[in-house]
Order: sequence, then structure tokens, then C-alpha cells
Amino acid sequence: QVQLVESGGGLVQPGGSLRLSCVASGSIASINVMGWYRQAPGTRELVAATGGGSTNYADSVKGRFTISRDNAKNTVDLQMNGLKPEDTAVYYCNARVSTRYGGPYYSYWGQGTQVTVSS
Repeated sequence: QVQLVESGGGLVQPGGSLRLSCVASGSIASINVMGWYRQAPGTRELVAATGGGSTNYADSVKGRFTISRDNAKNTVDLQMNGLKPEDTAVYYCNARVSTRYGGPYYSYWGQGTQVTVSS
């Protein structure tokens, strides 16, 4: 089993900053991609992801958000600056994990953490 646990959400005023953290634990042999998604009422969308030598950001967060990963600790953080009301959503950590070397990768999700940007 693999567990992802997020922390760091909360209420912040427009223009403020928050840092989200996620740690993966359990039967982990390898992680190829780790990232963050968010869901307001509607579909879940990619915010940022890193892995395989590349990092991708949603256009709406480029220049404001920064994703960072510690492979040794199986953690991924999301530094969010210049927050806007439209960033309000539940943020989910995601990791593609193989539980045995050479085995297939499966997608795992955290439980989500609420980010609210409001004055």
C-alpha cells in the first residue's frame, strides 16, 4: 500500500503565500512523477508536476507557483505566491508509484487540502 499525506492548506488573503507539502510512504520501489492537482466545483486540473527530467505548470500558475521535490524523502512541495481568489480549490497530491522494481506504475492520490484565497 502507498499513502500520500498533504499538509499546508488554509485561508490566505489575495496576494499572499502558502506552501503545500506532501509525503509518500508505504511499499515504494520507485516514483517517476509527483505533482499537484486542484479541484474547484468542476473537473480536477493539473497545477504542476515534476518527473523524468521535466517540470510542467498550468498556464494560470506560471511565474507564481514553484514545485520542488526531494527524491530521497519522497516528498513534493508546492510554493504558492501571489495567490488569487481563483486559486481557491481543494489541492491534491499525486504520485505515480511502482511498488516493485521493474513493475508497473500506478497513480496514487492524497486526501486533499483546502486552499481558500479571500479577503
